[in-house]
Amino acid sequence: MATAVTANRAELIAIADAVAREKSIDRTIVIEAMEDAIQRAARARYGAENDIRAKIDPKGGETRLWRVLEVVEEPEDFFKQIDLKGALKKDKEAKLGDFIVDPLPPVEFGRIAAQAAKQVIVQKVRDAERDRQYEEFKDRAGEIITGLVKRAEFGHVVVDLGKAEGVIRRDQQIPREVLKPGDRVRALIASVRREPRGPQIFLSRAAGDFMKKLFAQEVPEIYDGIIEIKAVARDPGSRAKIGVISRDSSIDPVGACVGMKGSRVQAVVQELQGEKIDIIPWSPDVATFVVNALQPAEVSKVVMDEEDNRIDVVVPDDQLSLAIGRRGQNVRLASQLTGRQIDIMTEADESERRQKEFTEKSAMFESELDVDETLAQLLVAEGFSELEEVAYVEIAELASIEGFDDDLAAELQNRAVEALDRREAAAREERKTLGVEDDVAAIEGLSEAMLVALGKKGIKTLDDLGDLATDELVSKNIGVLRDFGISEDDGNRIIMAARAHWFESAGEDAPADGTR
Repeated sequence: MATAVTANRAELIAIADAVAREKSIDRTIVIEAMEDAIQRAARARYGAENDIRAKIDPKGGETRLWRVLEVVEEPEDFFKQIDLKGALKKDKEAKLGDFIVDPLPPVEFGRIAAQAAKQVIVQKVRDAERDRQYEEFKDRAGEIITGLVKRAEFGHVVVDLGKAEGVIRRDQQIPREVLKPGDRVRALIASVRREPRGPQIFLSRAAGDFMKKLFAQEVPEIYDGIIEIKAVARDPGSRAKIGVISRDSSIDPVGACVGMKGSRVQAVVQELQGEKIDIIPWSPDVATFVVNALQPAEVSKVVMDEEDNRIDVVVPDDQLSLAIGRRGQNVRLASQLTGRQIDIMTEADESERRQKEFTEKSAMFESELDVDETLAQLLVAEGFSELEEVAYVEIAELASIEGFDDDLAAELQNRAVEALDRREAAAREERKTLGVEDDVAAIEGLSEAMLVALGKKGIKTLDDLGDLATDELVSKNIGVLRDFGISEDDGNRIIMAARAHWFESAGEDAPADGTR
């Protein structure tokens, strides 16, 4: 590139054209880079304080060089300003406020100046090339692209994509897959980011979307939108599960994805280095989908806990290892596929757990309601599990239990209310012992049991409670009151009630939510 600034006019344009073609960038950008290089060299020759411009004729290659001067009454910067008298000598029509052009002779480039000019042009061209690459790839995230493996760096694989390079990071490669320089490889464009060192094109062969796109290439019904892949879970290189659904009742989504004699799914398996793929019919009913997702294991029963987003799955004793899978793979993939935490237990385990719960609840009713074991067990068998349920259910519902009448139902309700009062009184005493202030207890929505939980965590004053974020109070993972089923809105309200005295003393309005 050093010759570009010393070449004759025809050579200058030829060089610009050659560089533009080689780098796939606009020749205008290359010419602008050359102009910038000439300007810098001229400033080095005539003084950096001057406002020097250069222009290359894009057709003929003729180079013009000039200095720009502003016409003022009394110049303060003699490098960039000139008085009217001096301006009239250069331009007879000059007037105050004008900018006049003072032509300069061409610059002869020495070795150092030529090298500097080369650096300027190379950098400008490189920046333009990076911009072109970013613009070309920025909207292509989610596409599958084919390239040639160029080299490996610290476990990451660099792929030549033709006009750019992409990187498959180690965690986005298929384990145990060896990619050698020169290998042709297909990958998903995971993301394209503009960074100081140029656009970074991150590729992935381990993403679930890569498998989706591969199936779309092999299964016309997916490409046409007749069949949809609703969920994907992968253990790259080992096993995967995909949930599919058909929008046409006459087309079997699983069969279409498998293909004649497994031809379609085998094409994907081969691309993914032998990764076993379970194709599962997707269902909007979570329990049904979970049963399907755990295939090939048989499921006896599904118990859902919507509040904690968990599912207990009961399987026959001889199906336990199959349901869990090698190193927990089957249940882990099923959890990823359904978006639920799945706990596997045998029928024997479930029976033991139910018996334990039955015994604990029966003992609680027997103690709190002062009834015999048979009556307590009868309540549990009818679905009662808490004192509140007995205390506040309709009398008729209690009386409808076989062997009960209105008098017995009313007596049980009275005893349940008295037991709840005893619990509340005991909790109130514990709360006071813990030092939780009455101002905190006065906040609507906080029971004595909740106040005890707060006190045990050292939250005893309005300021202690007000300092909490909503998550710290009600989050299912870290919330102090996570066991009481308080909603986020109620948590916000409780915290804002605790903070109210801050704003009263400051004469300000409280914010509308539980943010700090």
